[in-house]
Amino acid sequence: MLCWFIPNIHQPTGGGNFALEIVGIKSAFPPLGLLTIAAMFPPEYDLRVVDMNVTSLEESDLEWADMVFTSTMIVQRVSLQAVIERCNQAGVPVVAGGPHPTTFHDEIEGVDHFVLDEAEEIFPEFLRDLERGKAKAIYREPRKPDVTQTPVPRFDLIDMKNYDIMGVQFSRGCPFDCEFCDITKLYGRVPRTKTPDQLVNEFELLYRLGWRGQVFLVDDNFIGNKRDAMNLLPVLADWQRTHRYPFTLTTEASVNLARMDELMDAMVEAGFDTVFLGIETPNPKALLKTKKPQNISKREENYLFNAVRKIQQKGMQVQGGFILGLDDDDESVFDAQIEFIQEVGIPVAPIYMLTAVKGTDMYNRLKSENRILEVSIGGNAMTLNFKPEMDPKILIEGYRRVTATLYDPTLENYFKRCLTLFEHLKPVPHLLKPRSKNAIYAELMGVRGRLSANQVPAYMNFIAKVAKNHPPMLSKAIRLAGLGYHFEKITSQQNAIYGFKEFLSAELEMFKQARVQDGEEFSNQRQALFTRVHARYESIPNEFRYNEDGIEHALATFRFSVNAQAEHLAAM
Repeated sequence: MLCWFIPNIHQPTGGGNFALEIVGIKSAFPPLGLLTIAAMFPPEYDLRVVDMNVTSLEESDLEWADMVFTSTMIVQRVSLQAVIERCNQAGVPVVAGGPHPTTFHDEIEGVDHFVLDEAEEIFPEFLRDLERGKAKAIYREPRKPDVTQTPVPRFDLIDMKNYDIMGVQFSRGCPFDCEFCDITKLYGRVPRTKTPDQLVNEFELLYRLGWRGQVFLVDDNFIGNKRDAMNLLPVLADWQRTHRYPFTLTTEASVNLARMDELMDAMVEAGFDTVFLGIETPNPKALLKTKKPQNISKREENYLFNAVRKIQQKGMQVQGGFILGLDDDDESVFDAQIEFIQEVGIPVAPIYMLTAVKGTDMYNRLKSENRILEVSIGGNAMTLNFKPEMDPKILIEGYRRVTATLYDPTLENYFKRCLTLFEHLKPVPHLLKPRSKNAIYAELMGVRGRLSANQVPAYMNFIAKVAKNHPPMLSKAIRLAGLGYHFEKITSQQNAIYGFKEFLSAELEMFKQARVQDGEEFSNQRQALFTRVHARYESIPNEFRYNEDGIEHALATFRFSVNAQAEHLAAM
């Protein structure tokens, strides 16, 4: 019997999921892709999952393994390379798949076999070839697989106590073709769906394994196939009622969900209380340029605002993704983003700097316009890999201002958004799980204990207002407060990293311009420089550092440049 080892590569959430630390949970989501692949192995294979968001990869793991399987996204690029190097040193073959290798496999070294695209139909062929000793270097799926044949993920291979949310998948693909998005390139524009019975079987397994709580339907657009979604929802609602609503559901959808009253009602009845929308920007010109007409209405001036409000009034919290750096944006976009998010009441509103992802229509357009920059992407929120229409410095500073305003150090703006949400969010009895006073008090104090002294007043004022005006929402309010703490930490982290890199650039430029001729004086200046840099480096909290942030690379590049300057002067 062969032994196989399947690790999940560390996925940074800005360096650490600070909200989960409050409740002692190690990771937001389990590695659903790898658990699905694990279900495709014949029973004679011995499998392990090492989720590097939960535990470290030990030498004993590599000694145990005959082969290592990895699945990664772009943000896990640095972590993947580190795992590959360790496997190469240990002599353990590596198989790589997932969205990142599917797009960038020609840039990844040290992998023995790539299994690219969606694996359901190609993976058995790979295993047969492997058993015969004839496995190829690259396997590609020639068509989009039938997901009704996708097996139930091996949730039994993980310890559920380590996770905040379980994930299941209903559909793949999206009918829209946004210029910056790679989803349609990876999964196509014709959404393929599982059957209702498949989803019920996955729910049943999670239930039998003891899971109670949030379940995320990880579809990129849950309503991409409206007919199949409508067929699924009553079945899920029946299952939830029979089991007394053990799961609270969340998913991603397009903004046109707001035009589907019957479907929204069915989602709420099935147990959905949150939906993530790709709102991107309130600027209609930029939305048209990026081929996102579903976010625009010629007949309704405040369409995006009204869409969010309607979904809230149905009983679902809206989380929204926003992008800065789109073509046709000008400097007014920064205030427009802030005002829209604050006024409509979207507490969880991650802001992204635009990245041109290889293979997308946007990447191809920008490349034809000679605007692509050859820089690594994936870990740093403020790295541009293209030439924006706006001045890059203005864009980066605007991005910093938007995030620092939405997640200000006191969290006052964040809690204002939460209160706006609760003023418009329809209470749904079966979505509001009753909690004991002791449990709520413990949660409340757990969050309070993590907040800084200047955040506590806004937090306690927020909790007092919710307790008075929206008492059924108190448990949800405490959870939102934990998320606010997380995003403020992420914002501070990004600014610390960016500030350190800017500091290195300024110090290097001053050092180059010093033009000291005396060797001893030059040596003293260099030592003083390294001392200042080390002190600044040490001032960055350890919790703000992670492999993908680029700090170590920037520091190594800085030292190399300083020493090269020294060698140049010595040779003169």
